[in-house]
Amino acid sequence: MKKNLVFLLLILVTIFSFSGKIRIAQQFGLGYAPLLVVKHMNLIEKYAPGTEVEWMTLGSGAAINEALIAGKLDIGSMGVGPYLIGVDKGAPWKMATPLVVQPLGLQTNNDNIKSLKDIKPTHRIALPSPGSIQHILLAMAAEKELGNARALDMNIVAMAHPDGANALISGSGGITAHFTSPPYIFEELKSENIHQVVDAFDAAGEKFTFLVSVATEKFHNNNPELYSAFVNAINEAMYEINYNTDEVAELLTQDFDLGKETIKEYLTWEGTNFTSTPYGIERFISFMKKVGYLRNDLDKNEELYWENVLAIIGKQN
Repeated sequence: MKKNLVFLLLILVTIFSFSGKIRIAQQFGLGYAPLLVVKHMNLIEKYAPGTEVEWMTLGSGAAINEALIAGKLDIGSMGVGPYLIGVDKGAPWKMATPLVVQPLGLQTNNDNIKSLKDIKPTHRIALPSPGSIQHILLAMAAEKELGNARALDMNIVAMAHPDGANALISGSGGITAHFTSPPYIFEELKSENIHQVVDAFDAAGEKFTFLVSVATEKFHNNNPELYSAFVNAINEAMYEINYNTDEVAELLTQDFDLGKETIKEYLTWEGTNFTSTPYGIERFISFMKKVGYLRNDLDKNEELYWENVLAIIGKQN
């Protein structure tokens, strides 16, 4: 009887354990908090015991796109801009989950710049990379204020968020403005010598999904259990962020050079929503197609989202 029980336990361990591997990349910023919580709480391993999880941090959505295309990643996280550009170019991935709605903005340390009309050709605007969501939002604001979505393209310099924030706050980095996201936008706005020029929600005309995670077709189709484990892990992480914020803020002190109370303040900043429901994607598609960032209409949800996101969106008949 005892031997039979041991044998049964071995079978159960085999059934409910996984020996697969999942490779995940993110970028810098508090918007990636769901992924950080998944990592620190070992939530993928919770839903798929025995899984090896490899975590990477890259500096831009373009770098993550390249790694996905090269087969070096299974899941990559990025702004809406690089995600849509990738899909438009036929990249073999779809959205696995939105991550966050969050304030973004363009800040400057130049008192003479009150609007985009005050930016001169010699002024440098730091953002992660051309084609990033910050670049797309700058183009949206430029079209509204200047009548030309590409008016400030020649002012752009590529810079990772931490470097851009340090350069703007210190005034010694050779940049005039920085289009960034939390926590860097909040740190900049707390600096006495810095003010905001563009609010991203105003530029877009509505609140929108800022960051998303995409999964490659190969990973999604060949590893349905691991894909489901990732989605379940993200959903649990979002619950923890939204309803156990104190504990999460303490957890994230190891990722940011910020105190617990500051992280909690930033996680609950007005306009922030960690949610797996996508918002505003259609507006980005329409604008990016109009100004030439996209070639295709991307009007079929089945081309954009995996089944779990499609289920949340629903289908109006």
